[in-house]
Amino acid sequence: MDGKSLDILSEKLTKLRDLCPEAFTEDKVDWEKLQASFGNQINLSQERYHLNWAGKSEVFRVLQQRTSATLIPSKDESINFDNTKNIFIEGENLEVLKVLQKSYFGKIKMIYIDPPYNTGSDSFIYPDRFSETKDEYLKRIGDKDEEGYLLKEGMFRKNSKDSGHYHSNWLSMMYPRLYLARNLLRDDGVIFVSIDDNEVQNLRMIMNEVFGEENFVTQLIWDLGSGTAAGHFTRAHEYILVFAKQKQSLSNFIYRGDSEKISERAVKKISKGNPASQITFPIGIEFEEKDKIFSSQIGKSEKIKIIEGEMVFKDGKLAKPVTLEAGWAMRDQILSWLNKEETFDSKGQKVTKFFFNKKGVLQYEKERGFINPQSVLRQMGSTKKGSDEILKIFGSKVMDFPKPTSLLSFLISVVTFDNDIILDFFAGSGTTAQAVMELNKEDGGNRKFILVQLPEKTDETSEAFKAGYKTIADICKERIRRVIKKNSDNIGFSVFKLAPSNFKIWRSDVIENTEDLEKMMNIFDDQVKPNAEKENMLYELILKSGYQLTVETAYMPSKEGGYYSINNNETIILLEVINQSIVDEILNLNPKNVIVLDKLFAGNDQLKTNTALQMKEANIEFKTV
Repeated sequence: MDGKSLDILSEKLTKLRDLCPEAFTEDKVDWEKLQASFGNQINLSQERYHLNWAGKSEVFRVLQQRTSATLIPSKDESINFDNTKNIFIEGENLEVLKVLQKSYFGKIKMIYIDPPYNTGSDSFIYPDRFSETKDEYLKRIGDKDEEGYLLKEGMFRKNSKDSGHYHSNWLSMMYPRLYLARNLLRDDGVIFVSIDDNEVQNLRMIMNEVFGEENFVTQLIWDLGSGTAAGHFTRAHEYILVFAKQKQSLSNFIYRGDSEKISERAVKKISKGNPASQITFPIGIEFEEKDKIFSSQIGKSEKIKIIEGEMVFKDGKLAKPVTLEAGWAMRDQILSWLNKEETFDSKGQKVTKFFFNKKGVLQYEKERGFINPQSVLRQMGSTKKGSDEILKIFGSKVMDFPKPTSLLSFLISVVTFDNDIILDFFAGSGTTAQAVMELNKEDGGNRKFILVQLPEKTDETSEAFKAGYKTIADICKERIRRVIKKNSDNIGFSVFKLAPSNFKIWRSDVIENTEDLEKMMNIFDDQVKPNAEKENMLYELILKSGYQLTVETAYMPSKEGGYYSINNNETIILLEVINQSIVDEILNLNPKNVIVLDKLFAGNDQLKTNTALQMKEANIEFKTV
């Protein structure tokens, strides 16, 4: 304490930095960037230290532009759609990131992306204006976004080094995606971005701007083992930039080396699958005291025998109490730890967990934890290994040089824990999904993935096309299916696709006279677009109500027509019919929110008025769409 009152200015600046880290340069507020963050049209041209490029002002316009797009389910392409928490989304990732903002804001623990490296042969989407006339809009209402621009699926194109805006195009592509990605991270969330020498400097600068230079964690060097000739040197490495959402909220990363947490899999491995048998553990104990490491071996064949119960592990601990008989020195410690009690060694230091190393030796970790992982990643595979994995899965080389699962498994293991969500919005062949599923199988975790991949067409001369995969998204989905089939304990994944809204969007900007107004009003006799499917409308309303795609959803049938219960009756959605009987039934459920298609009240204004009054009296938020 300095004896002074609260520094109000510092408090405001701290809150502003949390909301808009991109508005700070060299620890000072950059007022032009702050205005740009809120959509103001400005010229970023004053002399000062900052990153600028042709089209940066347009990037902020694109970033601020809202979307009415939605995600529709594709159950026939999914596995165990209704029960899984894993998600694959097919669509342009900038629009998808916008769609996910409300439902997943601050929910993602880790993001990994492997974006185009801008080598001169990459194809990607970057902001550009594709508008249409008023007449064209009125003919094709619903096929555009709120401002009349295409949803960008037709803008996927090559960024040649011959272009005068070669670096600018890449920066314009990356900036808004990183900005939206930051919003999705938890306060203790982390993002990893793979890159090579072509754009590593520019990537570092825009990430400093978007995430704040103070949230830089490290620049990892990925040792490829062997490389390719690149001028005067053989290029044998790539980079992975690591930034935190809020570095002060980030726990230390730990590297477990050759150890694995005690788990059901580890117990089965030693007990040969019989959890009620007498288990023989070779016991190795390591502890730290005054920075000196002592180790001792207590018996070569000491035994633990289950007297009552079953040894079932989850997250490194027993899922339920068990009575054991043990004949070795650490008996009290392991019994207390297994039964979820505070555990201390003979020196009074807290034990955080027991684990098996690769030799099957039972060890325990002290509260100080393991050493931090090194910033140079060696022996973690290469793109060649990634290609070999593809060949093993598909039987042909349907994808060139993907990242290996060993690299992703390492990154995921040092950051995430049980139930964490991992997002990859440049999913490619789906390495991230495979790494998540296999790591869960290895350590008993329950991590979930969200993958996003554009349906980029495969070359008609490629092995992928010849094998029947018309898009990169098709390859990614099939890889996930095959990994699930191989690891039968994985619970599946749900496929969603980016699509225009199921509902018509009111366009006041195209109304210039009474005739225009009449046309627009005629269009909105029914807000639901022709051919809109009930299930697609349901998921759009779920997303736009702020629920995640995997929220618990139940159909509640009734005599006249059913309705949907979301998150155990927290929200009720009616898409079929409404009458006083259904209203009374819903009131008895005491939901927080009720959403009804407005057209269900057609011809019965009294029912609509009475329903709104009854909901208000019951403190239920009532909405019509």
